[in-house]
Amino acid sequence: MSQLKTAAQFFALRTLVRGYALLGDPYAGVMASPPNRDPYPMYEKVRAKGDMVRSRMGAYVTGSREICDSVLRDNRFVTATFDEASMVSITLVQNGEKIVNPVQDSFLMKNPPDHTRLRKLVQPFFTPRALKDRTTSIQKIVTDHLDRLGDRFDVVTEFASQVPIQVIADLLGVPDGHQDVFARWGSALAETLDGVWSHQQLKNLHATIIEYNDFIDDLIAERRRSPQDDIVSHLVTQHEDLSREDLVATTGLLLFAGFETTVNLISNGVLKAFENPHTVAPLSQSPEYAEGFVEEVLRLDPPVQYTIRWPGERLELAGVSLPKGMPVMLMLAAANRDPKVFRDPAKFDPTRSNAREHLAFSAGIHYCIGAGLSRIEGQLALHELFKRFPNLAADGPVTRRKSKLIRGALRLPVRAGETKRSLAVN
Repeated sequence: MSQLKTAAQFFALRTLVRGYALLGDPYAGVMASPPNRDPYPMYEKVRAKGDMVRSRMGAYVTGSREICDSVLRDNRFVTATFDEASMVSITLVQNGEKIVNPVQDSFLMKNPPDHTRLRKLVQPFFTPRALKDRTTSIQKIVTDHLDRLGDRFDVVTEFASQVPIQVIADLLGVPDGHQDVFARWGSALAETLDGVWSHQQLKNLHATIIEYNDFIDDLIAERRRSPQDDIVSHLVTQHEDLSREDLVATTGLLLFAGFETTVNLISNGVLKAFENPHTVAPLSQSPEYAEGFVEEVLRLDPPVQYTIRWPGERLELAGVSLPKGMPVMLMLAAANRDPKVFRDPAKFDPTRSNAREHLAFSAGIHYCIGAGLSRIEGQLALHELFKRFPNLAADGPVTRRKSKLIRGALRLPVRAGETKRSLAVN
């Protein structure tokens, strides 16, 4: 695709989406929403229009928890790649060869039988038993990073990103010292998860994925020479029939999904604690309370806001006839506030009995493989952070991530002082 043609497509797409958004179109409203704007009032406007709302852009949108859960568990619906969701076809190449996208080419975006085959290869590393064996090491990682913090620090860059990056790097067998570059790669990818909307985004994505491919190729070669007790070593020694694309994409998915969601879970949790100061004391004192706190963060302000599914055949959904290929936007964040399921849904209540009925980790065959790991990290990180700094307070404005799909803070400056300042965040 030429640069001129690409730029023209991006301009046309932005114009189309913004135009429909101004007309109140639900699909366009989500896709065009500024990242620093609170999206939840918009979700409620969509909900008020019904369980299945038709978009003029050729899609349906739903915030019903029942419908979202049903679609996620129905294998007649297939996943949509991000370029399909944004309606601009993007294939990244270098020297005439396709570059492996660690998310788009992974099993996250595949359907059975490929999804089943690839997910099964790494599932043993994320069982409850395997995660229980790693809890002590995760605790140490959290403590070590807390020890490095001063009176003023950025929760995201100095803590929330550092902990999950080190945890997943240890699982994959990545040598120490790559935290900053992983965080940079993660931010670049996160900005494009809801589609690529500009030529500059495309350039950044291209550069990031080339760097990633080179890094993973070197790691794979090293683990072939010197296997260790880690996921990459397991894949290259026990599954030698894996193609390079599957190997690179699977490793990349685990790397990026393994920390990007948890980074935002932790930052969103800190923000919820600031907004609800009565929760700080029990959060800092009780690991059990921390478990409920994390589930309520995942319900009320999840890192992943929505996903898209396509019917692989003509079918009926909630009284609507869907032709094959009709996109359905599942507003997971809205489903998590469905008043039919959650009482007083906009209230933050860590003691909520049914908080785990949220869809923050999806459902069905695409249920997040790292959900258990993310929960452990989130619980330990938030509990220990406020245990160490019970008077933690905002120390400046919060900068939100640029993505509409991924909700979390990019910068969250704080101080371990007595006096709290106002929190400028939506």
